[in-house]
Amino acid sequence: MVQLEIEYQGTWKEVIRYDTSHGFAHVDRYNNRNEQKKESLDMTFQEALTFADADINENWEKYKNSFLKELYP
Repeated sequence: MVQLEIEYQGTWKEVIRYDTSHGFAHVDRYNNRNEQKKESLDMTFQEALTFADADINENWEKYKNSFLKELYP
């Protein structure tokens, strides 16, 4: 599992998570109400891990800002 969390008002909030639970590679995207949107990834577990690590390293600030924008439109 690879996950981005941010601290907001003293609480850690999930923003995006890549994992292989449920037997398939997927990404869960969260909003500020802790609702999630699941998207299947058509790749092997190893490919998904590599992709997830690179994606979060490159885009963490964009994901963070998008999440916070929902709180402060």
